[in-house]
Amino acid sequence: MNLRLRAVDELEEAFSLLTLLDRAAKEGGRTWRDEEIPPGVARRFLERSFGRPETVVIVAEEVEEREVLAVIASGPFEDPLSLEVAPMIVLLYVQPEIRHRGVARALILELSRCLVQRGFEALLARAGHNDDALISMAERLGMIRTFEVMSSE
Repeated sequence: MNLRLRAVDELEEAFSLLTLLDRAAKEGGRTWRDEEIPPGVARRFLERSFGRPETVVIVAEEVEEREVLAVIASGPFEDPLSLEVAPMIVLLYVQPEIRHRGVARALILELSRCLVQRGFEALLARAGHNDDALISMAERLGMIRTFEVMSSE
């Protein structure tokens, strides 16, 4: 399998990925939410955030077929007190048949490269408190825990 990573620069193309983006949101949300992610979150995210400097969408596609097999997206995360804005990984999805081959790692590294070109040094990510695999992958990529968010559920 020969994959190519490519940034999605046009909103219309991003909209063509809504099914995959919603799948990414649904699967990713399971690690930090008890309730299902409601349908349509990807469209809302794109309508609100596409075009902002913190928002990057990158796909991994099979070169010959041009089939999109994985996606990552960052979006703006704003601190409510300081009003500082930083890019945050909001979606990451790799189709099951190509997992454990370094695709997620390659997507994160390419996303980081794109954001550095836009002037961002930091990249935020969230992980469920028990998602040891995701936390471990992030730490291997040099990410560190900077604060914990707690919930009174």
